[in-house]
Amino acid sequence: MFRNPRRVFILLLVLAVICAVIDLPEHYHLKFQAGPITIDRVINPPNISFSLFGLTVQKEIRTHLGLDLSGGTHIVLEADMKDINPADRTSALDSASQVISRRVNLFGVSEPVVQTAHENGSYRIIVELPGISDVDQAIGLIGQTAKLEFREFTNPKEATSDAFVIPLLTNTESVGITGKDLESAQLQFSSQTGEPEVGITFTPSGARKFGEVTNRLVNKKLAIFLDNEPLTWPRVNTPITDGQAVITGGFTQDQAKTLALQLNAGALPVPVHVIEKRTVGATLGTRSVIESVRAGAIGLLIVAAFMIAKYGMLGFLADMALFLYGLITFAVFRLIPVTLTLPGIAGFILSIGMAVDANILIFERYHEEKRRGKSAGIAMELGFGRAWDSIRDANLTTILTCIILYNPGNWSLLPDSGLVRGFAITLLIGVVTSLFTGIIVTRTFIRVLYHEKTT
Repeated sequence: MFRNPRRVFILLLVLAVICAVIDLPEHYHLKFQAGPITIDRVINPPNISFSLFGLTVQKEIRTHLGLDLSGGTHIVLEADMKDINPADRTSALDSASQVISRRVNLFGVSEPVVQTAHENGSYRIIVELPGISDVDQAIGLIGQTAKLEFREFTNPKEATSDAFVIPLLTNTESVGITGKDLESAQLQFSSQTGEPEVGITFTPSGARKFGEVTNRLVNKKLAIFLDNEPLTWPRVNTPITDGQAVITGGFTQDQAKTLALQLNAGALPVPVHVIEKRTVGATLGTRSVIESVRAGAIGLLIVAAFMIAKYGMLGFLADMALFLYGLITFAVFRLIPVTLTLPGIAGFILSIGMAVDANILIFERYHEEKRRGKSAGIAMELGFGRAWDSIRDANLTTILTCIILYNPGNWSLLPDSGLVRGFAITLLIGVVTSLFTGIIVTRTFIRVLYHEKTT
């Protein structure tokens, strides 16, 4: 990759332009006049929309803000577990949380936070909905008990067709089997193909009803609905009378696990009631956000001035790499997307400091080699090589810390707060990006813009 620094330099310039376009502000009114030239238009970042190999991708590019920056709704729900077996209560709480997440996502809420909390016999679900100010509407959305239902197609052609079925809501009717007839659902793997699938077990009365229905619908489809939304519509190949059934459909492991959770939500309906509800205003407010951004910009200018004063042209090139680092990182935040909160912004700023730290290590090693009589080109290459071990180890420990704070496995021993996770994910993205800019970008800039000018 480094055999042709000029080519890498051109690729970095193209990357900078792409990231700058992605980072364009939303609804920014640009008004400018200079002589005969007049610009008066509203600028927005582009939306991504394309189709490739039958896969359509549509994505709106915008900045997602958390409750502390945009405001929204905070709701705490208490799950009533009196009718649930103690051994199944954690699973029931997770199932209810999964259903609520699904409802919120269908509602179109931007980056909601749905967390479970279990302490001293209390089972709670905490829901944060950025941008939603109508608390009653939010409660109506998430507070209902999950409803699982099996339906058959009323149109004979749809009942036997393998094509994608669209009119599921209007051309189906209930067969009398609901979540009350389901005992459990779990992720399993096919003994023949090894593919993920969902195994379901019916109650005795549910097994009897399911046997009668499947005997009547052999070679036809049986649709499964959750909250009046179709989950899947498998074909009935043979009558099922033992109360055991398998749902297949080319699932990934995560999809099959999610479906099992959704079905368990129907099998273990957990009544919930609201114990806390409030509309949360933006903690910082527009003026405070502007002031925070201004303070961060001043801090960056001070750092940039220090780098130039300390290292001259090398410091200026490091500042250019730092500028590209900011463009790339913010573009990644928008593309994932990452919900920015105040702790998240703190993680981003902390990662900027680590990006500068890498350049300082490299430049100090460079000066050491220069004092030993090495030429500028050799000294810089040796400086990068010798600084890499320190940079790698320092950043690796930070990355591991970020993973622990983010707690991807939702382990109870680790933090699961959305604010902590926001800090962890922004710091993680920033550190990984700083490795790229500190080693590749700065190195390329120095090779193309510094060595060629001094040789």
